[in-house]
Amino acid sequence: MLHPSYTDLIEAVNSGVEPGEQPVVQSRYSIVIAAAKRARQLIDGAEPLVAKAAGKKPLSTAVQELYEQKVTILPELEEEEEPESAAVETEAISEAPAGEESETAETSGEEKTEE
Repeated sequence: MLHPSYTDLIEAVNSGVEPGEQPVVQSRYSIVIAAAKRARQLIDGAEPLVAKAAGKKPLSTAVQELYEQKVTILPELEEEEEPESAAVETEAISEAPAGEESETAETSGEEKTEE
């Protein structure tokens, strides 16, 4: 069983959104993708931002970081279409310690092709 639940995790991530603004995470799919991207950053050598991360799996650490709001999910960015390639939707995860330089990793989602 996943703790925290998807609902609790989505609420924690969207807690900084002003009333009337669209939430950053709107579905369980979005939160799963964000956690997976952060887990990949941890696997690639990023430092965990939560206590007692030693010995935990990267995905468990990523979920805990999201729940404790140690990382921020940036809204999707739409890139302009280039002549030979289609637009790629990207979502970035940024580490959120205040006053420190944050590390941002961008990864692309499914690529749409034109025919």
